[in-house]
Amino acid sequence: MTETDFQLKDIVEMKKPHPCGTNRWKIIRMGMDIRIKCEGCDHSVMIPRKTFARKMKKVLERAE
Repeated sequence: MTETDFQLKDIVEMKKPHPCGTNRWKIIRMGMDIRIKCEGCDHSVMIPRKTFARKMKKVLERAE
């Protein structure tokens, strides 16, 4: 995956589901680290960009 495959406010699917059972995440901040928010329980997680690119499965919905 390249850095341009995802952008701010996209809904993405990660390889592993969140403990709440949902596998949909919204990108809410981008920089050296990326903050994503679970669509099921609104828990947010900040992870390094390189780790995010490796763990992301696909983009489900593109932001307008």
